[in-house]
Amino acid sequence: MSAQKVSAMQAGTVSFGSEISVHRLGYGAMRLTGSGIWGPPKDRKAALTVLRRALELGVNFIDTADSYGPHVNEELIAEALHPYQPGLVIATKGGWERPGPDQWTRNGKPDHLRKAVEGSLKRLRLDRIDVYQLHVPDPAVPFDASVETLAELKRQGKLRMIGLSNVSEEQVEQARRIVPIVSVQNRYSFAHRESDSLVDYCERNGIVFIPWYPLEGGRAAGDVLNRVAQAHGATAMQVALSWLLQRSSAMLPIPGTASMEHLEENVGAAALRLKDEEYGELGGAAGRAQG
Repeated sequence: MSAQKVSAMQAGTVSFGSEISVHRLGYGAMRLTGSGIWGPPKDRKAALTVLRRALELGVNFIDTADSYGPHVNEELIAEALHPYQPGLVIATKGGWERPGPDQWTRNGKPDHLRKAVEGSLKRLRLDRIDVYQLHVPDPAVPFDASVETLAELKRQGKLRMIGLSNVSEEQVEQARRIVPIVSVQNRYSFAHRESDSLVDYCERNGIVFIPWYPLEGGRAAGDVLNRVAQAHGATAMQVALSWLLQRSSAMLPIPGTASMEHLEENVGAAALRLKDEEYGELGGAAGRAQG
């Protein structure tokens, strides 16, 4: 399964509403920062090269956030890829503040979100952000107030579409009463399936589901994972990503890495198809490990 012969296009497509369609294997840019998701990368040139290589491999959906760095991640994306090629979607997020490395503080206040959007527009060199997600609900702020702020920014033309991250099904429904929601980004893998019902909800309602931490199952079901990988001449990461792609047509995995080798390995998952029994066995093994 040579990465040179595969493309993210082989994973098929998924649509955000009726306006945007992207290849169903994206790229999460978070790792292109310093240790603790803080500060610049050790090798800026290498980070820029990885971003450009992602596009060469057919990736046309890149996930980032103002909190990655903070700000560094968005600046790198613009430096590497602007002016953006037609069809490329840069999705970003707001709702965290960063006191320091590995430190995260929620802030869903309307004023903060407005400033966050303005900052992302400037750093990404955009007039409008295609997909903007509330990164996390803030228990100190009414959820409706955070969502209504993003709806207002959408009406102003600064945001094209709105998504949510780290939310429950009830919160998705609550938000949808205010503004159309096109995506949900939650922790999910074949081993961590607390969002199982939410994945199904998203598929039924035409909402893209973006899983983060896709290789979590590598530890929970290592023996089965490695055996399936060997049978396909693939890697554990490729099998984990393939499982996600087969889990739902609404699924848009965004594996992240700062390594060119791992980027090409991840895109190789677009060409991998698990047998039905392998798909079921992986889920079963992970379920037993969780139990």
